[in-house]
Amino acid sequence: MVKILHHRLLSKSFILLFLLTATAISARAQTLSERVSDRAGRKMRFGFKLDPGASMMRPQEEGVERNSGRFYFSYGVMADFFLDDQGNYALASGLQVSAMGSVLKYETGKGLSAFKNAPSEYDLRLTYIEIPFTLRLKADTQNGLGVWGQFGGFAGFPVRARANVISGLTPFNKQDVLRDVNPLSAGMIIGGGIEYPLTETLVGVVGFNYQNGFIDVTRNSKWDDGRVNMNNFILRLGVYF
Repeated sequence: MVKILHHRLLSKSFILLFLLTATAISARAQTLSERVSDRAGRKMRFGFKLDPGASMMRPQEEGVERNSGRFYFSYGVMADFFLDDQGNYALASGLQVSAMGSVLKYETGKGLSAFKNAPSEYDLRLTYIEIPFTLRLKADTQNGLGVWGQFGGFAGFPVRARANVISGLTPFNKQDVLRDVNPLSAGMIIGGGIEYPLTETLVGVVGFNYQNGFIDVTRNSKWDDGRVNMNNFILRLGVYF
């Protein structure tokens, strides 16, 4: 008798738990629906991002090779300018500070004039101010999750460039090479990810971006190293307000 009562109580508990869960999901869906309705018709939104990743400079001429990449980190503001009332199409831009670099090895006769008499290794650490501009497309799912993709480009300029150099067996630390790198950076951005409402006013964003630099990073007249492009693999972490 006790086992029967226990079994019935357990069954009723599962049914009650199921009903409570279904009610909570329904209420959550209704809240998300109302939130989307409240935000429909907006012209723009702003956000903040912190993007870790990896950067790699890619030499394209013999006599120069990449020994390793470096940690990439970027932070800044995001701005979406909507092209429709539902917020599914937008021109995405912003302003960001990005740190990147690589370790490059130069054979004798290549590299900066102060170090070209011996094989040299340059640990380059570059900081840029960048402005991205992409077309951002988003599709909403029934559970409130937004799936987005973007394609476009970026432009920027370096504000800091330092190199730890080992020429022969002699180290030269924190060499200022800002005047030896190109004053302009530009390239392509492609990426995608998801976004999800966190609170009544915050939307979280997680994604992945790939940046392919089109412009030579190092001035060829200073380094005699042909074209050296920068490629960045970036994890997007941000919130929209």
